[in-house]
Amino acid sequence: MLHPPSSPGPRCTKSSGQPPWLARVSNLVFRSPSRCREAVPYAPSKGSPMYSPVYSLHQLGWCASFAHYLTLDDFEAAYPARVVGAHRSGLSVLSARGQGQVTVPARLIEELEDSIAVGDWVLVEHHADRMYRLIERQSLLTRIAAGSQSQRQSIAANVDTLFVVTSCNDDFNLSRLERYLALAHEAAVEPVLVLTKADLCDDTAGYVAQARDISGAATVLAVNATSASSPSLLAPWLGDGQTVAFVGSSGVGKSTLTNTVIGIHARDTAGIGEDDASGRHTTTSRRMFATATGAWVIDTPGMRELRVGALAHGVQRTFDDIETLADST
Repeated sequence: MLHPPSSPGPRCTKSSGQPPWLARVSNLVFRSPSRCREAVPYAPSKGSPMYSPVYSLHQLGWCASFAHYLTLDDFEAAYPARVVGAHRSGLSVLSARGQGQVTVPARLIEELEDSIAVGDWVLVEHHADRMYRLIERQSLLTRIAAGSQSQRQSIAANVDTLFVVTSCNDDFNLSRLERYLALAHEAAVEPVLVLTKADLCDDTAGYVAQARDISGAATVLAVNATSASSPSLLAPWLGDGQTVAFVGSSGVGKSTLTNTVIGIHARDTAGIGEDDASGRHTTTSRRMFATATGAWVIDTPGMRELRVGALAHGVQRTFDDIETLADST
């Protein structure tokens, strides 16, 4: 039968000790034969990239520290599920019960400081496909929405690693990379800079050197997004239960790289203009996908504008890292 994780998942940074009542509640919430089945390997059906079998909570990235935010009443009223898609009519979620669609009461939307994001954990009522409440996040990636307004926009939640994707061509922009690094540092998420189209570039080493000059402690990788070897380069961040997100401009190869990592064509992709290296927008929404290694990948639309005015801590951390790196060379 399914069991709650006995040890913290990859993103757990707090104490993993469970409240005394949790072991008793776990027998009801996680192990009831009528409410869950054995987890089976990920096996998408043809033409349905988001087909999902039943996953254990541990496979979905659950760790014991999430339970510290919950009460006995919470577990008696609802069960935990992870958001894999958000749309106007509600949420697509995965849980020990399988995949489902969940509505969000208006009162909860009004109470939330930040909108629900892909990767969030929510409680769903036992007897209705309705969200009961949001579980406190371990991390939240946000940006200031494009345009004249200063509204904050959620990108992804409970992410362990942020893959910042750019390409070895005219799209490469150090100022933009610094803003993405600030985004990761603000959320206390590990950034990794991924330079795509390395196979089409005559000076890949030069692009890598420039990225390392501003990356601080972040890893810099050069990849061919279509190559079967790409997942092996990213493997250290794609362990069981890990959650990663890909961000970057349109056309840099985020969706292609995501497809390669997942092992299926989860997204339609489009080429780039030969004259200006500009990309056509191929990902129009955020979704979370499973990988063969047990990790979860969040693909995001290309961002035309990334404003970091409200990311004071992230900006400070980014430039502190750059200064430290400069002093050591």
